[in-house]
Amino acid sequence: MEVTPRRFLFAVPPLTGHINPTVAVAAELVKRGHRVAWVGHPGSLEPLLRPGSRVYPAVSEAFTARLQAGREERLKLRGPAALKFLWEEFLVPLGHTMMPGVEAAIGRFRPDVVVSDQQVLAAPVAARLSGLPWVTSATTSAEFTRPLAAMPLVEEWVRDQIGAFQLHYGIEDLLDLRFSDHLVLVYSTGALIGDVSFFPEHFAFVGPALERPREGGFPWEWLETGRRPAVLVSLGTVNGAAGARFFQVAADAVRDMDLQAVFVAPAGMVPDPPPNVLVRDHVPQLPLLERMSAVVSHGGHNTVCETLANGLPLVVAPIRDDQPVIARQVEEAGAGVTVRFTRVRAAELRDALGRVLADESYRSAAGRIRDSFTAAGGAAQAAERLEKLA
Repeated sequence: MEVTPRRFLFAVPPLTGHINPTVAVAAELVKRGHRVAWVGHPGSLEPLLRPGSRVYPAVSEAFTARLQAGREERLKLRGPAALKFLWEEFLVPLGHTMMPGVEAAIGRFRPDVVVSDQQVLAAPVAARLSGLPWVTSATTSAEFTRPLAAMPLVEEWVRDQIGAFQLHYGIEDLLDLRFSDHLVLVYSTGALIGDVSFFPEHFAFVGPALERPREGGFPWEWLETGRRPAVLVSLGTVNGAAGARFFQVAADAVRDMDLQAVFVAPAGMVPDPPPNVLVRDHVPQLPLLERMSAVVSHGGHNTVCETLANGLPLVVAPIRDDQPVIARQVEEAGAGVTVRFTRVRAAELRDALGRVLADESYRSAAGRIRDSFTAAGGAAQAAERLEKLA
């Protein structure tokens, strides 16, 4: 059956991990004959998109410079202090900053559907005010487990931030517009999250939408394929510079292990790596994971799901935000173990890595999650649900 071409506008924050899934979904929509555009920070978007992609600006260079200036302060925060900073210094200001650009993009592109990342407050508000259906692009599954349930006052404070933002633009009801009542795309499945049977039908657990830009070259000949295990150690695109101690502990942990390790770390972060460690500031992560036996990660949702999509077990060292929740999901699913980011010692990390490599139960659990991701459909299923809505 021929599908009528539709227009989809993706609204994203200036964060690589939140942009990547939309790239995969948009590519599938384009393949099906639809038109897509993005609204956000061009400097963050354009390196991740195909040449010629349509990008509408909604985040200024001055705003991103302020974010960068406060980055080191934020990386030092934990718990409620980190959450407070996230909302007061990032999410709410980002929402107000993006609002004019999102409204302008809607006016110029005239989308049939707005697809909003869950951290972009402006897009669902602008869509609601324009009478357009909007879709949530949920780039982390943490909030679907009510992570703040044990802290009701904090949970209420977050609701107040959302309510105040919506009220500022004349929306007086209590609905949290970040989570659409039309369609919510969740890039995970119940195999990792836990029981999802109680969610309404418009919550689509599609599994990871896998797409990353082509990175620079990689010395593939360094990997001794099949001779001994290889592991990836990464703290993601945001936390890498804050991980000097962790990377050094990891280097000491793997120094005498019979394996190879690829560390994704800023230049100079591991000044004297052992012979079995390769340090790169960027790697082609998706193809590299196909050659790995396990991953040591901070618990970023994208990295965890990409790892599990390859049936690989994890050692997770969560730092902040949703990462402790994702780490708990991995442990409860039996696909890995958790260590303490700020306190782990080399012996503890060596033991954890040895366990996930030697104990077949971790790989079996990761394989079950991989199979659930495959069955969920990923970007293709997300595109199909978007077509039905449009």
